[in-house]
Amino acid sequence: MVSPSASKPIESGDRFVLFVHASTDEWVWASAVAIAAELRRDLALRPRSRLLLSGGTTPAPVYQALAKAPLDWPRVDVALVDERWLLPDDPDSNARLVRTHLLHHHAAAARFEAMTQSGRRIEEAVAIANAHAQQPTAVAVLGMGDDGHTASLFPGMADLDRVLASRQSYAAVDATGCPGARNWHRRISLTPAGLAAAHARVLLIQGASKRRVFEQALADGDVKRWPVLAALGGGEVPPLQVHWCA
Repeated sequence: MVSPSASKPIESGDRFVLFVHASTDEWVWASAVAIAAELRRDLALRPRSRLLLSGGTTPAPVYQALAKAPLDWPRVDVALVDERWLLPDDPDSNARLVRTHLLHHHAAAARFEAMTQSGRRIEEAVAIANAHAQQPTAVAVLGMGDDGHTASLFPGMADLDRVLASRQSYAAVDATGCPGARNWHRRISLTPAGLAAAHARVLLIQGASKRRVFEQALADGDVKRWPVLAALGGGEVPPLQVHWCA
């Protein structure tokens, strides 16, 4: 356990706030506290709160810590930032990761929305995700790949222009040819419109290489080359909260 003073931002502005943590343990604790604080704030304002989570190995320990937070979890709807076109019990699905690492302890009482379902076409899955997205989102938890992707928005993706311009919160994407997508090319992803609708966005990254990627993205400014830039704040959109440790 670390003191709250260890989590003061070292860089901030209208587009992002960077928190640097001295250790992995501190990073896990502070990230979970930040997410819980956003949920607690939202639960004080409305009957239910919506939490969007990303997959990948990086956020798993944060989800495990968040599961122990004493929140009013029966009033929390947990959904996904993106999903591979896999059944929800597939070991490589984001749904399986969230169930394994978050939905226990206090968080077992939350309501979970898996995007995919046996017999459901991808067009149906996107329509249902967009219907659920009509509810206000308290916080979206994001990751970032070495290629600068976030959610399932990959640089060089064939239909990236369409997805970036979409007014819907979710879209089906084809990431064929994108190394960051690995073997899972067919996906559903939150769009920039969906990201902007979240009251708070929290980016969880670790390691010197990820920080360099984020800094390169900021310096370049091209969202097509660095889709993570779609998560930045500005205007009426609150700053992106970035939590990093070496």
